[in-house]
Amino acid sequence: MNQLLSEIKNCSVCKEHLPFGPRPIVSAHLKSKIAIIGQAPGTKVHQTGVPWDDPSGKQLRKWLNVTDEQFYDERLLALIPMGFCYPGKGKSGDLPPRTECAPLWHQPLLDQMQELKLTILIGQYAQAHYLGNARKNTLTETVRNHRAYWPDFFVLPHPSPRNRFWLSKNPWFEEEVIPQLQKAVSSILKNQ
Repeated sequence: MNQLLSEIKNCSVCKEHLPFGPRPIVSAHLKSKIAIIGQAPGTKVHQTGVPWDDPSGKQLRKWLNVTDEQFYDERLLALIPMGFCYPGKGKSGDLPPRTECAPLWHQPLLDQMQELKLTILIGQYAQAHYLGNARKNTLTETVRNHRAYWPDFFVLPHPSPRNRFWLSKNPWFEEEVIPQLQKAVSSILKNQ
């Protein structure tokens, strides 16, 4: 695993497309119990090198009901983005994750984590990659039908502050889905 993580952190496959150059961000361990597969680091995470070290990460930890210590313990949680480096700015936010990363690095990472009990797919890019045709027409429908992907996956919208409107339009998410997520995460972590 250490060799693989070193290779990932030294990856420069798409460097010519990255406005700030390559800085792959990932956290994983052979004994990781939960894999969180998100989108791509934002500018703050690119600067600090710490996954989910931004308002989205704070919201995600709240949804999971975990402490910072639990969240950043790679023996508990693997933090794997679809694109490992900051992809740049687009018209309405960050660009989509680079498409080179997931096919190149995800399976080798996941293959080494033999104790994984849960994979959480955050946002449309992770859900498209892992659910394929099983995903619904919209992210909202996919998340609403989250039970269809259990126990292999738990699907979530992105916890970005930009999604406040989505959360206010879909109160069922925090009323119904988050308690189920917290129960699943708690059950896995309490057995460690």
